[in-house]
Amino acid sequence: MIPPWLADTFEILVAIFLVLLNGFFVAAEFALVKVRLSQIEQLVTDRRVFAKTAQWLAERLDASLSACQLGITMASLALGWVGEPAFAHLVEPALKAGGVTSEAMIHGVAFVIAFSTITALHLVIGEQAPKIFAIRRPETMILWCAAPLKFFYVILYPFLAVLNVTTSFLLRLVGLTGATEHETPHTEDEIRALLADAHLHGHLTRSEHRLLNAVFEFDDLICRRVMVPRGEVDFFDVSTPFSECLEQAKRTKHTRYPLCDGSLDKVMGVIHMKDLLGLAAGGDDIDLGQLMRPARKVPETMPISQVLRHFQATHQLLAFVLDEYGTIIGIVTLENVLEKIVGPVEDEFDTEEPNISEQSPGRYMVMGSTLVEEVERAFNLELADEDMDTVAGVLMARAQRLPVVGDKIQVHGAVAEILEVQDDHATRIQFILDDASDVTLPTEGKPIDSSDGV
Repeated sequence: MIPPWLADTFEILVAIFLVLLNGFFVAAEFALVKVRLSQIEQLVTDRRVFAKTAQWLAERLDASLSACQLGITMASLALGWVGEPAFAHLVEPALKAGGVTSEAMIHGVAFVIAFSTITALHLVIGEQAPKIFAIRRPETMILWCAAPLKFFYVILYPFLAVLNVTTSFLLRLVGLTGATEHETPHTEDEIRALLADAHLHGHLTRSEHRLLNAVFEFDDLICRRVMVPRGEVDFFDVSTPFSECLEQAKRTKHTRYPLCDGSLDKVMGVIHMKDLLGLAAGGDDIDLGQLMRPARKVPETMPISQVLRHFQATHQLLAFVLDEYGTIIGIVTLENVLEKIVGPVEDEFDTEEPNISEQSPGRYMVMGSTLVEEVERAFNLELADEDMDTVAGVLMARAQRLPVVGDKIQVHGAVAEILEVQDDHATRIQFILDDASDVTLPTEGKPIDSSDGV
């Protein structure tokens, strides 16, 4: 006959084993859910031990999770059956030694102590600790659990098959069909949130974070939002003597110039300054029409991602932007497009002022061509107008007339004062903020630049 103390010791050891077993299945379950398939594939590439086993389990996620749940259920039920009596037998002698003689009292107190001990061990060692570890170190945990879990999966496969069929049937009753994917693709907003969190924790530098955010915005912008407007475009007139065109090129210092017959309404082609090298001594007999390249045109609503592909396909890095009536309203260059990703790319001849600059506390100078979104982000204001792209356009729409120097227009949270007007367009605007405590001046990105062709 087995001595009582030996039987109690064995039951306690079995109870501890069941607690650990429960913790194993909990850790395996959360590791499977938390780890990404791409991480497991990288582990396989690195030839980590049990990485292929982990990949095998991840590719059968529904069945693997069923195995974990079956293991947790079996371990928890067995723990309740074995653990409580084992710890109760351990407590009873101590109670009797303390002078407790009532059998009902002994059994009641022993049950409470044993139940509390088992519950605490089950929660801490069998649930919380392995769960948190698996969430924080899913790659490590999935490698540790892969081989034992696959063994458990294989030997209990018939039970798991029945369990999966039953589960699928119940899910179909509530309208859920199809296999569960290992991981649901993230939406753009979720990816942006992940990038912000990665930047906050130091995994992405500030420049990397801004660059990636700019890439997401890249395909949402259209030509009209980044083009150089018609009024700011410098062009060669076909009737102008060649010597005067050279003087214009020396003065404006651009790489490409539209060649027009009187105005941008009659575009003939594009002149590249490299084609004029060595011709400066040719007098006024040089025919620019023989040097021009074809004029490429794009609609104002074309996404700039498509404009970039257009430049790559045509090898022409300047295109004319047309509105819905076929009128040229501006030009767009490769620099205009790329600056929306990498920020300002100014060459030796660019002398532009920043779009937004601080004049004094609460007072800021804003160029009229600045995009509305840029001003809203910088000043935390709401200026949006679906028909206007620039801050000058918004203010003109609110004033309902052409801008005049000295005009003051009240917007929510600020007063905008027009300081300079050129060709009926507000070029310099002073914003006086009601609250300048939440201003974030942009350091990258510029809506309009005078690069090639302007």
